[in-house]
Amino acid sequence: MSDGRAVLHSSYDLAADRTAESQFYEMETKVVAIALNGTRLGVESYKLLLKADPVDGDHAAVDYTCKRYLVTSGEANPRTIPSLEGWTYRFSDKPTHLDEKGQVLGVDHARFAGLVDSNGETLSPVVAYLVYNTFIDFHSFCDVFPRRSHSGRGIQDLTRIGQRIVHAAAFSQPPVNLGGQVKEGSYFKNGEVTLDFKGVGAVDDAPCALVGFDSGDNAFQMTVRPIPTIEAVTNGYSHYFGDISIDLATRWVRKVKMIELVISETTLLMPPNKVNAVNQRDLTIVSLSRESFDAQ
Repeated sequence: MSDGRAVLHSSYDLAADRTAESQFYEMETKVVAIALNGTRLGVESYKLLLKADPVDGDHAAVDYTCKRYLVTSGEANPRTIPSLEGWTYRFSDKPTHLDEKGQVLGVDHARFAGLVDSNGETLSPVVAYLVYNTFIDFHSFCDVFPRRSHSGRGIQDLTRIGQRIVHAAAFSQPPVNLGGQVKEGSYFKNGEVTLDFKGVGAVDDAPCALVGFDSGDNAFQMTVRPIPTIEAVTNGYSHYFGDISIDLATRWVRKVKMIELVISETTLLMPPNKVNAVNQRDLTIVSLSRESFDAQ
């Protein structure tokens, strides 16, 4: 079939074990605040450099090391977060996506308590949560969607181009509490999460499977305590979608692109009592060579 039908009718095992080689990633999330009249109000950038080292004897476990984390607000100079530099932790996903402490994807909450930037300023609860959420996003798009699901349908069920499945994460409701500043009971409820095997292409000359994801309509509620005596309750809606490029030779993720629309209303105990917000999140994850990563 020289007309391309061989590619269309081939069978693929996208859930095969990954090669036991270290990987290097750069992830950037831009949060764009938008006024209700459509005006862009400002942009914040969250940039993460992360190294992945497979664990010998356990193909599902990976030791991750954060090389650097930078936060940029508007035109200001980037700020680093010194306490995250050199932090190494082990990711080993469980069927419930919660560890024994109830932490989503095993990301340690204690690491994000009282974060201080390179200017010596303590990060606000909202910014600290966005920093924490960077790691949740990374593992969702690099270690959950593109790897075998042990609790239902997952990428192992996408074997031919054109197939679409409802992922096991659909309609799940993971907690989003974080330490003492984001109260227990806060949650994010997924919509009908789907994966689509869109085709085969190339990233940096490496043949890759292109898998699309779409969250459907999500809902969330967060109770934030900026100080122990004050609470702000946020209810909102989000919808995210994008593409994951999976290296067909190594099964490691080569690239991720995501866009998310977030609409929320925060109830305060003081005027103005209610604050509405519209944000767009633009997320990119790219695989780097060791040389490019070391040069960052």
